[in-house]
Amino acid sequence: ASPTGELCACDLPELLGRSQPTMSHHLSILTRAGILERTQRGKWAWFRLDESQLAAVARLLNPAATT
Repeated sequence: ASPTGELCACDLPELLGRSQPTMSHHLSILTRAGILERTQRGKWAWFRLDESQLAAVARLLNPAATT
């Protein structure tokens, strides 16, 4: 919903109904995989999808689809 496409990690536990440690774990994995970009702003980390990597994952999951 952000105009910049970013989301604060602090908002995710409530939005997704998961604990903060669980969210941190999964965000870390997605960042290492290159699917998310992470920016630290003070106490909080902000995340944004890396659209090019997301498209690559989609092609791997469905090679018959055209994007």
